[in-house]
Amino acid sequence: MAQGESEAPPHDPSNQSQPHAASSQGPGARDNNGSGIAHGGFWTLVVGCIGVVYGDIGTSPLYAFRESIAHIAKDGADRGEVYGIVSLVFWALMIVVALKYVIIIMQMDNKGEGGTLSLMALAQRALGRRTPWLFVIGVVGASLFYGDAIITPAMSVLSAVEGLKQVPSLEGAGIDRFVLPIGIGVLVGLFLIQSRGTGHIGRFFGPITIVWFLVLGALGAWHIKDDPTIVASLNPWYALSFAIEHRFLTFVVLGSIFLAVTGAEALYADMGHFGRRPIRAAWWGLILPALTLNYLGQGAYTLAHLDEVNLLFAADMADARANGLENPTEWTFSPFFALAPDALRLPLVVLATIAAIIASQAVISGAYSLTQQAIQLGLLPRMEIRRTSETQYGQIYMPQVNWILLAGVLILAVSFGSSTALASAYGISITGEMMMSTLMMLIVVWKMWKRPLWMAVALAVPFLVIEAIFFSSNMLKLLHGGYVPLLLAFALVTVIWTWVRGTRLLAEQTRRDEPLGTLFETLSHHPPHRVRGTAIFLTGDPDVAPAALMHNLKHNQVLHEQIIILTVKTLQTPRAPDSERLRIEEFMPDVKRVTLTFGFMETPNVVKALTASRKQGLKFDIMKTSFFLSRRTVIPSEKSGMPLWQDHLFIFLARNATNATDFFHIPSGRAVELGNQVMV
Repeated sequence: MAQGESEAPPHDPSNQSQPHAASSQGPGARDNNGSGIAHGGFWTLVVGCIGVVYGDIGTSPLYAFRESIAHIAKDGADRGEVYGIVSLVFWALMIVVALKYVIIIMQMDNKGEGGTLSLMALAQRALGRRTPWLFVIGVVGASLFYGDAIITPAMSVLSAVEGLKQVPSLEGAGIDRFVLPIGIGVLVGLFLIQSRGTGHIGRFFGPITIVWFLVLGALGAWHIKDDPTIVASLNPWYALSFAIEHRFLTFVVLGSIFLAVTGAEALYADMGHFGRRPIRAAWWGLILPALTLNYLGQGAYTLAHLDEVNLLFAADMADARANGLENPTEWTFSPFFALAPDALRLPLVVLATIAAIIASQAVISGAYSLTQQAIQLGLLPRMEIRRTSETQYGQIYMPQVNWILLAGVLILAVSFGSSTALASAYGISITGEMMMSTLMMLIVVWKMWKRPLWMAVALAVPFLVIEAIFFSSNMLKLLHGGYVPLLLAFALVTVIWTWVRGTRLLAEQTRRDEPLGTLFETLSHHPPHRVRGTAIFLTGDPDVAPAALMHNLKHNQVLHEQIIILTVKTLQTPRAPDSERLRIEEFMPDVKRVTLTFGFMETPNVVKALTASRKQGLKFDIMKTSFFLSRRTVIPSEKSGMPLWQDHLFIFLARNATNATDFFHIPSGRAVELGNQVMV
């Protein structure tokens, strides 16, 4: 037996309020730099987005080229194969990141916001109805993101700290056995500081990440002179010829090539904080040139030292086979750290670790934002959300999410032990998420941009085919750790499915209660005793008498002199316009029905919204007002619409949901909870 939900959750996705007008804009539309909430000058936003948006993709050079070249170098790579690897990396960046996300997807803003759930809401409005398959696509895409949020910190930090092995002055000092503990220490420290907010640290993210990208570009540019012919790899023919010549091996290599584009989804997810123009300017002006130069530099260095590189990878492979392993758990050689002179290796490791922390912070903050959206859209139970900045809207901290992520990251780091081993689990969740976004992109182009179906299909299918190939290639990693993000996504989909089904069953039971009109008609013939003050009853259905009102009449046999039936609704847009925030309906002389509307990116502060409503004639004194909430005790039933195991899971989720008074920011001293039992 467990305590469940109050009667005012914004939780039934089938009962979410619809906005009056679609907010997506077609190609070429203007939207105040691409966002309704981005604040600051253009260049300030450019600097900020470099730190937050591009942190993840900026750490990819640490491991993407190494893991890609290892597939061929362990058996002896030739010059043409190096050209092919660099060409594949470059054109993956151009097609997946530049064309799909920077040029196309970022046009699909939901009132300035981006991200998987925002795109799902946009596609639903484009269709004009909610469809189960679109709901599943959005939920699966969001669930896969959490796999990225757990793997990225472990992968980025470990790959950076492993650079200590490449520092000549530390050779022979037994640094190998300290790499994992140092990485774990950095990760624990990162999650411990989350509660303090990232506002103060965040202001340094942009400048530090700019330095990081400048270093990436400078190292690469300096080493292009090792073999200037590497520039020819920008020709897509080398990628095609590599694929034609190597066939199945190309399929294997693509799983590692994809590591170069991890973080692309952050461009869209963080669009609401910075706007599309600053994100695009940063990409074309700094990020793409720096990444291209660095990968060219790693390729040129490899060509200049090809025999040595082949020997190093072959030696690791021989050691692995001697120990009965199919592949090494880590590679001795790192093309990235080899670009730096010996004297600068240690400073580069420190800078890489800081960049990895910034990349990790980006996905952690993204997990907070995505969870907040899911809660507001009714996909997850209420959780505690703390605002860590009074000036920056997106700065939030969610304790429950933070500790779950930390546990997952530590389990991965300890279980896999190295970035090479983690690479086996990296990529599946991100490619799956990208495929889901492509399917929703097709709907938006067709229905919202009013393009012919054949044109929408022609635009989406090439991306879908490319991403399907990447996904299939990454699925080869399934038995080597790739199952981890899939298990996580499956667990989260199960939780969301259970929560949505359970809240709908509760809503159906609520609708069987006495209609509000019938109740007050009865009370008009047999009026109860009236007491001074205002009573606000929170309910999810304004047409049904709230359970708290019924219990108050039954046990206390009184009514307050002013009664407000309050419903909180969530739009499928990020923020509710002021014109839609409050609706007041005079139900009876002393009874009002009030509807407060919030966007899925907003925190529903009920008292603040009601206080502002005084200008519209809603008179009440907060010190003479009581908030009545129904506190349901949910018990399982064999006759419910869910299996018994799902009943128990729903009860567990309901019991651990944040209290409604805290979630809606209702003063605890003014709240009264009245309980009843409900079977699901």
